[in-house]
Amino acid sequence: MGRAMQRFLMTAAVLFLVPVGVLCAEGDWSEFRGPLGNGHANVQQAPVRWSQKENVFWKQPLPGEGWSSPVLSEGKIYLTAAVPREGDEENRYDLKLLVLSERTGAIEQQVAIFEQSPEAPKIHNKNSHASPTPLIEGDLVYVHFGHQGTACVTRSGRIVWKNDTLAYKPVHGNGGSPIIAGKSLVFSCDGASEPFVVALDKHTGEELWRTTRQVEAPKKFSFSTPQLIVVGGKPQVISPGSNCVVAYNPQNGEEIWTVKYDGYSVIPRPVFLNGLLYVCTGYDSPSMICIEPTGRGDVTETHVKWVIRKGVPHTPSLLALETEIYMVSDRGVASCIDAASGETHWQQRLGGKYSASPILAAGNIYFQSEDGVTTVVRPGRTYQMIAVNEMQDERTLASLAVAENTFYIRTDKHLYRIGK
Repeated sequence: MGRAMQRFLMTAAVLFLVPVGVLCAEGDWSEFRGPLGNGHANVQQAPVRWSQKENVFWKQPLPGEGWSSPVLSEGKIYLTAAVPREGDEENRYDLKLLVLSERTGAIEQQVAIFEQSPEAPKIHNKNSHASPTPLIEGDLVYVHFGHQGTACVTRSGRIVWKNDTLAYKPVHGNGGSPIIAGKSLVFSCDGASEPFVVALDKHTGEELWRTTRQVEAPKKFSFSTPQLIVVGGKPQVISPGSNCVVAYNPQNGEEIWTVKYDGYSVIPRPVFLNGLLYVCTGYDSPSMICIEPTGRGDVTETHVKWVIRKGVPHTPSLLALETEIYMVSDRGVASCIDAASGETHWQQRLGGKYSASPILAAGNIYFQSEDGVTTVVRPGRTYQMIAVNEMQDERTLASLAVAENTFYIRTDKHLYRIGK
């Protein structure tokens, strides 16, 4: 058993109520939706009010394009971007890892990982060629560009390994981020046909296992980031795809259980709370399914506790807290749902469109719209709005990153550091 898996299992006994992610020092934001992969920030204070001029430590222009969320550790911020080659008549891009100073925002390194050719498949207008969020573990940073490749880079910028052998035909580009489970780097490859989930050796990049999705779906593409949970003392990798969500054994890719549904282009990351799992089903008409993840085989008829369809997001992930689930639909309707029964406590139209996933920081929930408007709400069974903050004229689809008393907001033009 590797050291990472030992740490994971030890922590799982303490953190059974929440998903378990990569363990990092306090103040780190190490993967998509934070160190536990659930949008919870381990901070005592966080900004409540800001604008483009108020409470801005710095504002750093970013090269190229990308919607990966910021991750940070030990004073460095990591992002990916697709950067056009200057003067290249063939319109090629370098897929890069950007390393920024947390203190000043200065770009300290641009590490070119892969080359994107002019023949790269077209992407959705809400996507980029650098949408998956990097992942930090110790001195290593893992970057993922979907079908274009995956790599491991040291903090100093040295490429440890690259793997661009997992060829599949994407639809609308790439999206889902990888996770670490023991010695494995796990992610989904849900393209136009023959979707599968794969694990790479995190030390070498070599393929450890590959499991084909066993369900039929007219539209097979999806973009969800897996979630690592512990059930009965054993880890499960939860990976939603088109028409099904599957729990996999992270050691060998064996299917543990499956729940089937009607849905495709699944984007939200699952959340785990009080021994129950919450999964969104994607397009065309999204549902949220509450699952007891204790069965084996097809448990669609036996382990689904409840299903709701009103106000469920296509894109933003859910936020689970104590006895409630909080969510915001793509059209800007926020909801508070009883986690045990599926009953709606409140719904509130925030306005705007939403792609970023909500986060919890210093006791408040932050909903960030595509127009850069962030609504701050106090958790509870009645709606209590605390503040509304605007970043005018800057589109943002990336989720917030949090460290100490600071937020990091990626827009289509800049990275902002926000704090008191």
